[in-house]
Amino acid sequence: MPQRSVVAVGASLLVASLALTGCGTRGGDDGGDTGGGSGDSKVAKIGVIAPLSGDLAALGKGIEHSVDLAIKQANESNAIPGWKLELAAEDDQATPDVGKNAATKLASDKEVVGVVGTLNSSVAQSVQPVLAAANITQVSPANTNPSLTQGADFATAPKRAYPTYFRTCTTDSIQGPFAARYLFEKAGIKEVATVHDKKTYGQGLVDAFTKEYTKLGGKVVSAQTINPDDDKYDAVISKIKPSNPKAVYYGGEFPQAGPFSQQMKAAGLNVPLMGGDGIFSGEYVKLAGSTATGDLATSVGAPTDQLESAKSFVSAYDAAKYSEPYEAYGAYAYDAANAIINALKTSLKDADSAEAARQATVQAMSSVSFDGVTGKVAFDEYGDTTSRVLTVYQVKDGAWAPVNTEEFK
Repeated sequence: MPQRSVVAVGASLLVASLALTGCGTRGGDDGGDTGGGSGDSKVAKIGVIAPLSGDLAALGKGIEHSVDLAIKQANESNAIPGWKLELAAEDDQATPDVGKNAATKLASDKEVVGVVGTLNSSVAQSVQPVLAAANITQVSPANTNPSLTQGADFATAPKRAYPTYFRTCTTDSIQGPFAARYLFEKAGIKEVATVHDKKTYGQGLVDAFTKEYTKLGGKVVSAQTINPDDDKYDAVISKIKPSNPKAVYYGGEFPQAGPFSQQMKAAGLNVPLMGGDGIFSGEYVKLAGSTATGDLATSVGAPTDQLESAKSFVSAYDAAKYSEPYEAYGAYAYDAANAIINALKTSLKDADSAEAARQATVQAMSSVSFDGVTGKVAFDEYGDTTSRVLTVYQVKDGAWAPVNTEEFK
């Protein structure tokens, strides 16, 4: 996502389960007591860089809490003898410059050995070089822009950009075509309009979608953009409406996509809006209101609540009584944290300090392979996840419900 790659972070059952986790007190928000350990233990910190305030805070808090849970469980099980793990969470406000400052702060902390984040692909572009310069492993649960792992020429000459960067979610190179195939082949929609918010995630997603959709024989009858800060879309909608699309494919995140869907239908453009994981959030449904019915979104992986492998995560998250739900990226953040923890079992074993283990942690990441909440967790030569499973969701009865889950081939 989202730059989303960013957001939300549901099937009707998922929404119901998330509602349960929204009660109670906030657990571990300050990164203080992460459980377990002893007074003689050395400290290693796993950072989080995500939007913990603002429009996308629902996604960011789900990421933070899920990492906190993984750390607490590692400490309780004494996963790394002689070491206590701590959470160091920083708010990037979904803004590249703020994210860069957050990365700089974490990099200057000698106890930080890994970071989970970011949510937004545009923020990742600012964070990557800072963490790479400090040899700090970064694992994103949500970035989907292909260039983050395979460079600017990813389509023709992929080349790993940063050896420190990994992700547990699949990319827009897969998500965009997956959506295109669903609309064209399964929904039978042959004409669409596209809209994106000019940000890295939104533009990349629409580009990938458009390439596959037109290759299949579909027609893009109108291609428009909005500004990320817009909240009134009548001018753009008036450009799209005469072209009579049968759907609108949107590249961006739910704070803008929800109102856009509502406004286009109020203007008489009564067709489904489809987006990527950046709109897959209960917040989208709230913002779009009753007009959201029939709208579509893709998101990485299979529905968390339907995975046998995720039952213990959902149960533990619920029991921790975090004040926000895990949202779309919680399970991927939990797996990202555990990927780092698995690497730390090797890199910290004989290390004198967390800082001294940074390079060894990066090296150990290439061998990480385990059965996670979201499925098999492993990384290819670029740092991308080896999993290519995605799901199409549709708004039904006021909640996201899964309609198609499969591995992209």
